[in-house]
Amino acid sequence: MEIRTLKAEDFDAMIRLGEYAFQYRMSAEDKENARKRFSPENTWGIFGEEGELSAKLVLLPVDIFVYGRKIPMAGIGGVATWPEYRRQGLVNQLLTHSLKVMNESGKLLSLLHPFSFPFYRKYGWEMFSDYKKYVIPTDKLPAKEMTDGTVRRDITDIAILNQVYEAYASGFNGMMVRSEERWKHSILDDEGHTAVYYSPSGEPQGYLLYKAEKKELLVEEFVWLNEESRRALWTFICNHDSMVTQTVLAQMPANDGLTYMLADPRITQELSPFGMARIVNAAGFVQEFAFQGSGEEQSWTVQIKDPHAPWNEGNWQWTLSAEGKASATKTASDENTQIQCDIQTLAAMMLGYKRPMELWKLGRLNGEAEAITRLEQAIPVGQTFLLDYF
Repeated sequence: MEIRTLKAEDFDAMIRLGEYAFQYRMSAEDKENARKRFSPENTWGIFGEEGELSAKLVLLPVDIFVYGRKIPMAGIGGVATWPEYRRQGLVNQLLTHSLKVMNESGKLLSLLHPFSFPFYRKYGWEMFSDYKKYVIPTDKLPAKEMTDGTVRRDITDIAILNQVYEAYASGFNGMMVRSEERWKHSILDDEGHTAVYYSPSGEPQGYLLYKAEKKELLVEEFVWLNEESRRALWTFICNHDSMVTQTVLAQMPANDGLTYMLADPRITQELSPFGMARIVNAAGFVQEFAFQGSGEEQSWTVQIKDPHAPWNEGNWQWTLSAEGKASATKTASDENTQIQCDIQTLAAMMLGYKRPMELWKLGRLNGEAEAITRLEQAIPVGQTFLLDYF
């Protein structure tokens, strides 16, 4: 068995494996378009003795926002194995190898969308984000409100959409930094519409990505930067009341306060886990993290368990300056560690999905109450969210 990046001539084998594993068929046109965008250096495969592709995965190098900072990340997607090679540890080998590649290339985090949460937890990934889906009958939509500014439909200028998106995304932990190519090939499509809100001064401050068909308005992205843009976009949605019987908001943040704003909050809403995160390099991530300074220097001794990434495993001295700048140094001693956790718990805590005190009460974070209380104060309160699928 050989693990290597794919070559251009491996494209067809990769597509055949993907079609079989994920049960879809690509048209000839879609296949040729995919061939043009194919980045073999980002796709890793395991090849048998006769050179056949047995299993593969794709690494998507992209930054994500964490407390307003752009952090280097590699998303994992397209994990697939031919059935005759399954349960032979091939995915284990690919994931372990990918962690080394990500670490050596400076990636601090990794995200993925799991077919099984328990499976990827074994390798250090942890659930980190939920989203809400709303189904709202037309007679329960918010009241229409007059606002200043204007809403313009079918704006396709990616620079305008991305300007609003990045301002919005930077307020959440886990949102991807989108490239122009991603907007073109993964976000926008010919069947959907956009609606952009412009302030009275002409600044874009919110947008919708939506479709209207079969008496339903499906809102795929609802992005707003202030209350004025939120009200204006809701009024735009409500102006479809003669066309649709219900509006579906497909993906909203878990802390969205919509039901509180409705006259009748008895609508259908679902909360779903969406995505897993993993810290690739714990020391590097801690040193880039936006801690809250206390006005004086403080430190913690932290023990991390991470058998699949041995560079993270062991005991660490975290030192935080008065202003909140952190350093992480590996120590030899196993004695007197103030905090102990595995790499999964560390990701959930540092990304803001769970607070330190909550994890301590759940038995996922162990250690001294005083040290965990100080850590609770040092980690800012944040909200996780992820719109993109890969």
